[in-house]
Amino acid sequence: MNKPATIGVVSLGCPKAGSDTEQILTRLRAEGYDISGSYQDADLVVVNTCGFIDAAVEESLDAIGEAIAENGKVIVTGCLGAKSDVILKAHPQVLAITGPHAADEVLRHVHDHLPQPHDPYTSLVPPQGIRLTPQHFAYLKLSEGCNHRCTFCIIPSMRGKLVSRPIGDVLSEARALAEAGVREILVISQDTGAYGVDVKYRTGFHGGRPLKTRLKELCEALAEFGIWVRLHYVYPYPSIDELLPLMAEGKILPYLDVPFQHASPRILKAMKRPASAENNLERIKAWRAVCPDLTIRSTFITGFPGETEAEFEELLAFIEEARLDRVGCFAYSPVEGAPANDLPGAVPEEVREERRRRLMDVQADISAELLAAKIGREMVVLVDAVDDEGTMARSSADAPEIDGLVMLNDFHDCEPGDFLRVRIVDADEHDLYAEPIYEDE
Repeated sequence: MNKPATIGVVSLGCPKAGSDTEQILTRLRAEGYDISGSYQDADLVVVNTCGFIDAAVEESLDAIGEAIAENGKVIVTGCLGAKSDVILKAHPQVLAITGPHAADEVLRHVHDHLPQPHDPYTSLVPPQGIRLTPQHFAYLKLSEGCNHRCTFCIIPSMRGKLVSRPIGDVLSEARALAEAGVREILVISQDTGAYGVDVKYRTGFHGGRPLKTRLKELCEALAEFGIWVRLHYVYPYPSIDELLPLMAEGKILPYLDVPFQHASPRILKAMKRPASAENNLERIKAWRAVCPDLTIRSTFITGFPGETEAEFEELLAFIEEARLDRVGCFAYSPVEGAPANDLPGAVPEEVREERRRRLMDVQADISAELLAAKIGREMVVLVDAVDDEGTMARSSADAPEIDGLVMLNDFHDCEPGDFLRVRIVDADEHDLYAEPIYEDE
């Protein structure tokens, strides 16, 4: 039997792009292709790109260039693919370009350059599909696209309008993941709280039971699988309040990733940011009253066009009062095509970056205080990795790759995907340090 053709894959960008890559990998493997993490061993390379901000564009172009230099045969997909002229100007040698969420097109281009293998005697795809993440956690994408037009964002022009997946399909995928041993599902979308809006929350079916295509109903069903369920990209619509009792009851993790973006009403209006923009401090207090263990992660933008020093100070005051657990911050990036670029009052790059640093300095002190307050507490953690130095795990407050870790130094009696009960013994501004609790304690 001849060796099947081999495809190399490079995946950049957000978890939504990663989910697209997983779909492409699964279908390639199902068709009999081998998958490689090396350019040299591949007959062709697929590069999934990001085009969200200027830095991401440069990273994507560099990855395409490296793949061309190392391999020569490159198909480009992903968000930057919506700007094919940018790619072709830098790398005219690419074989083909598609936009995001385009598995069918990617496979057609692969078939054009590498005929589809046939091996009917081999089972090529596991029930959970091919995953980029470790075996114990996985991303679950609810929808594609976005109905909003935030002025700092060009994603809708790349990924289109909101298209929600049928709730039965989402739950079938989640069930397959749980049955394959996945211990944590990270629910993602461009706007997770808007799931089902485009189909007017129509009723779908899973396991013979009717379910509305809505986030609350989806979370209730996901809770039945007995694994961690973590929500990302949740704008603070009033409907999100309905999720807090589920968190308080332990049905889904007490964790909300909420992109507040700013605190100034004028800036939020100029951003055309969706959902409720007023009284966010009161909303946060109400959420914490229902679920005291709630972890809130958020992202902010500094140096948005027209942002004054007073408006930035307003943002700092919000950060200090809200006392969010985890914060990410971007200096405004004037990415080509963003409507905000045309607003008056462009903020110099050095000021944008200086404000970003000031915000993160304030947040570092808050994070350190909040983590220090956890010393002495007992909690359940999920093991991510074990090496010579010990065990790296995460609590319910820590999403993979973007939040902190719970470190158990010199502890090796576990494997990735295990749940452990631990006691927190130390903390810094990012991570917790713990010791295991044994059954006889």
